[in-house]
Amino acid sequence: MTWVIAQTDDLTTCHALRRTVFIEEQGVSEAEEVDGRDGDALHVLASVDDVPMGCARILLDGQVAKIGRVCVLNAARGAGLGAAIIEACLDLARQQNGVTKAKLGAQTHALAFYERLGFVPYGPVYDDAGIPHRDMERPV
Repeated sequence: MTWVIAQTDDLTTCHALRRTVFIEEQGVSEAEEVDGRDGDALHVLASVDDVPMGCARILLDGQVAKIGRVCVLNAARGAGLGAAIIEACLDLARQQNGVTKAKLGAQTHALAFYERLGFVPYGPVYDDAGIPHRDMERPV
């Protein structure tokens, strides 16, 4: 499996991927998924053999890069693409002036995945769109 992950302005493709994963697969409401913050974010798009298969966004807040909306289509799961998307987000965060920390809200079933990538959980478990989450962070 050959993939390319790069910063993108192609929000139409990112929205389509997120719709498939979050709205159709996970049952997140459209109102919660489409939060109006995409225009303020940096986006990465992952393609496998030139077919879009995953994406994520980064919202910048001072020294913090908040990684979110991380998704990989079912057909590309289990091959390391999700980890590669996170690494691409961390690389992009490092390029932003003054950013020292990355944060994310992890679905609790994915805590171990993010821990393997250096993220440390903190705070309580909370509900986000009907799915249990926990905040995590790491230095960039």
